[in-house]
Amino acid sequence: MHLPILMRQIRFPVMGRYAASLVLSGTLLALFIPAIAAGTAPTADQATIRDFQQRLNNYLSLQKKQNPPNKPSASADKLAEQKEVAADKIKAARPAARRGDIFTPPIAAYFKKQIAITMRGPSGAKIRASMLHAEPLPDIHLEVNAKYPKDLPYQSTPPTLLMNLPPLPKELQYRVVGSTLLLYDISSGLIVDLIPGAIA
Repeated sequence: MHLPILMRQIRFPVMGRYAASLVLSGTLLALFIPAIAAGTAPTADQATIRDFQQRLNNYLSLQKKQNPPNKPSASADKLAEQKEVAADKIKAARPAARRGDIFTPPIAAYFKKQIAITMRGPSGAKIRASMLHAEPLPDIHLEVNAKYPKDLPYQSTPPTLLMNLPPLPKELQYRVVGSTLLLYDISSGLIVDLIPGAIA
């Protein structure tokens, strides 16, 4: 939209020159500020989220190729065996897996920003209290494409902590260990990727 054309189209009743100038300025700001805002951070965030979702889809495609659906079983031993087999196959299919394959630097920065927004919000104190009450886990060395340590309990992640994060497909979960955010594969028990220092 060209400003000279816009100015010719706006007509004012008889008023002082200063008052007319204020009305015109307010009109222009109302028209252009939303357009400016719409083209900045939200667009970048949307691109980051799309990249994250595509990386999840790529991982799940690999997972499904390696592990066709198993027959339902009520046996704990059978389920544990299926989990071990699934983990071995996925690890073999991702021999070069490393931190940042899914949580790339831009994606990790986005997650940290979203978590910080949540922790500074009205639910922040409750989230911290909930995590402390649920036997807080220490910061330990964790590796991508490795099994979640057997001697490390599963800490429930407060839903409010995740409310500003992209939703996950049913095969994956977010988990928190100390200040680290994990991407956890339920069927295999593997750590798909992680972000150290995500919970400040």
